[in-house]
Amino acid sequence: MRRFLSFRDFDWPLMSMVLAICTISVFEIYTATLNTKYQHFHSKQIFWILGGMAVMFAFSRVDYHKLIDFVPWAYGTFMFFLLVVLIPHIGHKALGARRWIKLGPILFQPSEWMKLVLILMTARYFANLGGRSLTWREIGRAFAMIGVPMLLVLKQPDLGTSLTYIPILVAGLFLGGINWKQASILILAAVVVVGGVWSSGKLLKPYQKARLTSFINPDDDPRGTGYQVKQSLIAVGSGGIWGKGAGEGTQTQGDFLPIPHADFIFAALGEEHGFVGALIVLLLYFSILMRLIQNAQTAADLPGALIIMGAVAVLTFQIAVNVGMVIGFMPVTGIPLPLMSYGGSSVLFTFLALGAAMNVRMRRFVN
Repeated sequence: MRRFLSFRDFDWPLMSMVLAICTISVFEIYTATLNTKYQHFHSKQIFWILGGMAVMFAFSRVDYHKLIDFVPWAYGTFMFFLLVVLIPHIGHKALGARRWIKLGPILFQPSEWMKLVLILMTARYFANLGGRSLTWREIGRAFAMIGVPMLLVLKQPDLGTSLTYIPILVAGLFLGGINWKQASILILAAVVVVGGVWSSGKLLKPYQKARLTSFINPDDDPRGTGYQVKQSLIAVGSGGIWGKGAGEGTQTQGDFLPIPHADFIFAALGEEHGFVGALIVLLLYFSILMRLIQNAQTAADLPGALIIMGAVAVLTFQIAVNVGMVIGFMPVTGIPLPLMSYGGSSVLFTFLALGAAMNVRMRRFVN
C-alpha cells in the first residue's frame, strides 16, 4: 500500500518534550537576568525558538536523500565561511575570539551550522560505503573530512565548538563499519596526539589550557581560572533539594555566577529550583535522546539512521559536557546546553538537527 508524507507521522511526543525544555529555558533566562543588562534576553530566546520551530518544520518536508545529494555543495560553502570568518575586518570579534560574520543586526556563526553539514556529510560518506568493513584509507578520509573544519574552528579560537565535531566522526565510524582492532589503534593514536598537542603549545593557547585544568582544583585560583567552576559549585550546592525559588538565587542574582543565561544556565536552574528541578530537566533530555534513538532504529535506510545518530551524538556530548562543567566534573569549554542556553546559532542548529531526525521518521513508510 502506498503511503504519502503526512504530519501525522511527525513525532509529536518528541516535540512536546522539546517544547517543555524550551519553556523552562525562557523562564530560567528571564529569572537569571532580572535587573541586569541582559534582562530582555528571554524575549530574544522566544524569537529564536519560534524561528527554530519554523525551520525545523520546513526542513522536515525536504526529502533527506535530496539533502544528502546537495550536502557536498553545503560543505564547500561553509568551509569558505570558516575561512572568511578568520579575516580581520570581516569576521566579527568578541570575547577574544573571531567566530561570527555580521549580517546587519544578526551575528552568523558558521561553526554552529557546520555541525549540521558534517552530520549530513558523514551520513552520505558512510552510506556510500555500504556498511561494510572500513579500510584505513576510508578511515583517513573520514578524519580529514571532519578534521579540516575542526582545525579552522580551533583557529578562531573556539575550542568548545570544535570538540562537538568529534562525536559526529565517532558515531559515523561506529555505525559505518569500524572493527575493534582499528578502534583500539585509533584510541591509542588519539592519546598520543592529544599529549603532543598539549605539550607543543601551538594549537591550544595558555588560557585554554588553564580552563581545561582549572576544574580539577578550582581552589588553586579561586579568583582567576577557577572562578567560574567555584561559583557554579556554590550555586548548585546552595540550591539543595527544592531550590531557593525563582529569582532568589544569591549567586545568580548577586552577579557572582558568570553568564547564568548561557553556559551556566544549568547552575542557575540548580540554585533556583534545586535537585528536583535539575532532575526534571535531565529526565527530559534523556527521554528526548531515547526517542531519537528509537527513530534511528526504525529508519528506512542506513543514511537515515546515520543522520539521526549523528544528531544524537552531538546532543549527548553537549549535554554531558555542559552539565559536567557546571558540577565540576568536566573542564570549562564554552559548550552550550542544547535548547536551554541563550543563543540564536545554538538554538537554530538544535532545531535543524531535530528537523533532520523528523525528516527521517516521516519517510519510514513513504514510497
